[in-house]
Amino acid sequence: MTDQSKDTKAQTKAQKINGVRGMNDLLPADAAQWAHLDHVLRDLVRAYGYEFLRTPIVEATAVFQRGIGEVTDIVEKEMYSFEDRLNGEQLTLRPEGTAALVRSVIENNLLYEGPKRLWYTGPMFRHERPQRGRYRQFHQFGIEALGFAGPDIDAEIILMGQRLWDELGLKGVRLEINSLGQAHERAEHRAALVTYFEQNQSQLDDDSQRRLISNPLRILDSKNPEMQTLIEGAPKLLDFLGAESLAHFNAVQALLKANNIPCKINPRLVRGLDYYNLTVFEWVTDELGAQGTIAGGGRYDPLIERMGGKPAPACGWAMGMERVLELMKVSGSLPEMQSQCDIFVLHQGGVTLVAAMIIAERLRSAGIDAILFCSPDGQSASFKSQMKKADASGAAFAVIIGPDELAKNEAQIKDLRSSGEQKAIPLDGVLEAVIEALVGASE
Repeated sequence: MTDQSKDTKAQTKAQKINGVRGMNDLLPADAAQWAHLDHVLRDLVRAYGYEFLRTPIVEATAVFQRGIGEVTDIVEKEMYSFEDRLNGEQLTLRPEGTAALVRSVIENNLLYEGPKRLWYTGPMFRHERPQRGRYRQFHQFGIEALGFAGPDIDAEIILMGQRLWDELGLKGVRLEINSLGQAHERAEHRAALVTYFEQNQSQLDDDSQRRLISNPLRILDSKNPEMQTLIEGAPKLLDFLGAESLAHFNAVQALLKANNIPCKINPRLVRGLDYYNLTVFEWVTDELGAQGTIAGGGRYDPLIERMGGKPAPACGWAMGMERVLELMKVSGSLPEMQSQCDIFVLHQGGVTLVAAMIIAERLRSAGIDAILFCSPDGQSASFKSQMKKADASGAAFAVIIGPDELAKNEAQIKDLRSSGEQKAIPLDGVLEAVIEALVGASE
């Protein structure tokens, strides 16, 4: 190999490969925050009797084209889709959870025995411009109640959301709700919208010009500030609702009021997906800039039949976990960084390493978190340098086994957090002494 080829090879090895923009690593420093949120979410769904369902990250593209709606930003612009090289099947990384969950419910006939309360969590993918709390790979948590037609389940899932914000200590989260009515009511409203926007067509931006033909209701969801006055003057869907849809909407509001849940009726709230009907809602905040919605959902009675299943009512909501964690950070409600372990075990290598490893395993078998010092370079390290690592680990106590201690069949236990006291204990009594010390420290 020539010197030039060696240099080229070295340069190739030295090149750094970065992660994909908008797809972030979860670093150890942030893991405790995610674990805390996950713990609160699991307690929440358990309290309301929801069962877990997991779907694959990759689905047939048709799941989202049919489920979400082809004339939506997600399907038109944001999906990561590709062709399977083996069989030519069109596949997509899931951009949201509901359509995939409904596909699974239909395929596995889960509603055969009656209604289901289900929840899911996992990574979702959308090709969009990354910004604060909004990423190309993001993590979503969602709940879905399938087979329930009444306003009571609408209210229940909203109450779940409010309970979550309370448990997380979030302030300034507001609930906005609306009703999209039923298909025939939306058809009447659609006709009125088309007439209104055609009369003001010169004020429509390019996206709205296209949606005027394909889906004029989506114009109401436009974030273009230059169109907001025009949108405010558009016909309101609430004025086209019949008695049955109004009764459902009023019943939801009454149940929320009875549970002291304040809400604002937002007649322009339509959500960004085509499968909704009747109740829709969002939780919004002013703390995250332009990305003010942290969770949202509603009723989607037509979706199961649209996806090929037997007609059944359904409703649910989802939240972006990164966005909620960002709001927790702003609100000052993130938990403090927890220690990595209860006990840090120090040694001097050789036979002291053997004894220390036995002790560490014995502690773990008793349910005590223990870190055993392992030398980065394979050489023994001074107790002084090991003690620095023990202190940085957050451990409450250190167990020290050196040659002198081992010769006496002893170990030292040292308080790292309060008194700094250090005392000798028999090797066969380390477990009992550690348990006693940890109990005393917690009192």
